[in-house]
Amino acid sequence: MLRDTLATKAYTARKLAESGMFAAERPDRTARALLALKRWGATPAAGYSAAAIRFPDATAIVDERGSLTFADVQRRTNAIAHAWSDAGLGPGDGVAILCRNHRGLIEAAVACSKIGADAVLLNTSFAVPQIAATCDREQVRAIVYDEAFEAVVAGSARGRRRFVGWTDWTEGRGGSVPRLDELAESAATAELVAPARAGRIVILTSGTTGAPRGAIRARPDSLDPVAALLSRIPLRARERTLIAAPVFHSWGLAHVLIGTALASTLVLQRHFDPEATLRAIDEHGVTALVVVPVMLQRMLEFGERAIGRHDLGALRVIAASGSVLPGSLATRVMDVFGDVLYNLYGSTEVAWATVATPADLRAAPGTAGSAPRGTAVRLYDTDDREVSAPGVRGRIHVRGEMVFEGYTGGGGKAVIDGFMSSGDVGHLDEAGRLFVDGREDEMIVSGGENVLPREIEDLVAVLDGVADVAVIGVEDERFGQRLQAFVVLRDGAQLSAEDVREHVRANLARFKVPRDVVFICELPRTETGKVLRRELAELAERAPVADRLALDRDA
Repeated sequence: MLRDTLATKAYTARKLAESGMFAAERPDRTARALLALKRWGATPAAGYSAAAIRFPDATAIVDERGSLTFADVQRRTNAIAHAWSDAGLGPGDGVAILCRNHRGLIEAAVACSKIGADAVLLNTSFAVPQIAATCDREQVRAIVYDEAFEAVVAGSARGRRRFVGWTDWTEGRGGSVPRLDELAESAATAELVAPARAGRIVILTSGTTGAPRGAIRARPDSLDPVAALLSRIPLRARERTLIAAPVFHSWGLAHVLIGTALASTLVLQRHFDPEATLRAIDEHGVTALVVVPVMLQRMLEFGERAIGRHDLGALRVIAASGSVLPGSLATRVMDVFGDVLYNLYGSTEVAWATVATPADLRAAPGTAGSAPRGTAVRLYDTDDREVSAPGVRGRIHVRGEMVFEGYTGGGGKAVIDGFMSSGDVGHLDEAGRLFVDGREDEMIVSGGENVLPREIEDLVAVLDGVADVAVIGVEDERFGQRLQAFVVLRDGAQLSAEDVREHVRANLARFKVPRDVVFICELPRTETGKVLRRELAELAERAPVADRLALDRDA
């Protein structure tokens, strides 16, 4: 046991050194930074406090307002924390954050850390009932929000303190709700005393299969998990990371925390736009791009010639996660951007499970890769017996330091032999690489046969002219369920329902051929790219068969 512990610590030290985290600097700054880390523990406050001591004049954040140094962020978050403390907020209080990617979100989370409050990250697509229910459950006393969400907050956050995290105006307009910018410019910027109770960051599940729930994750006792991730995704200290994935999601948040530990410059954009993202990579010399797969699809749709107009030479890493990365999309991305694509598979509950490197994605397009050091993955059958044979499907379970402790409202995920369920099913190939076949709860039973949508979706996605596709099961009197495919065509593409069915029929078993094919303009997706299958099911219920056939002919 001691030998294993020493080996792990040596491995961590080596990987962190390779990342450049331990840069040579003035001894007095090193000593003060270590004291700050000890005082604040593994929290956002620790990361920014230490970085402000080590690299005060280095750029910490770039957004539409301009840039902030690490010293700026430290001063501003101290001021916000003092103002909140004076307003009666403190350890254990919930502070909801309903913000897009910008400085206000980061500053609010750091300020929460400095007063011991719990930062509750709200999905920006949530409606009034979801926000109200979450605020009640998480005992939220204050909410920070973008001005664009004023109407939603007004209907869901009655009786709670309110603070505006972002507005499209800066001067000359009054308002009764304090702005973070105003609090940040106050004179009270003295260092705070670390609270006895450290604040938590509460991440919410996406709510694609039910009401969103808050997930509690313990703070790691060491930097071992960071080192493990850096061993697979080669992020480097003091480089520039553009986080396009939403920070309210665990994938975007992870890169904020890792970027802080590495003292990296975080480039943030409130809205994803392919051209604006390419322009920012060029303008800021971005070395790492953090995305969800649908963003990559939109960038490719922008056109290879248009992509080539931008200097992307500094880009070393494209890190994707949050939803399925089809093999065909991975290959196209690497053909255009080079072999810089890394695909991480995980969930809000299990954190990360596996990482696929560019070499993995070239050798086995569509793979989720293998588990990094400190994490283990097992597959279990329906009788909870381990499945290890290549190609045999099983339920995916994960063991690691970063798995969550449970939902804030109680309950958790199933655990077998210390391995937590991810809720997905998958299989391994001969090389031990994981392939995620789909969600357990998305299994379609048609005529007694079990069908997972992803296999069909991946096949249809490679058809010329197909931009996007999703398959669901709809009720059928004869078969129990039948398959229905929703297909989005590229501009100008011509494809019939029978073309789609014939393609599937030629490659898969007959029971996997969609009986209905509906052509629509766009698939409903969450901010992280997950398909909202319940909305497709509602569409299927509203559209009679005659209308579906008419849509087929019109396409």
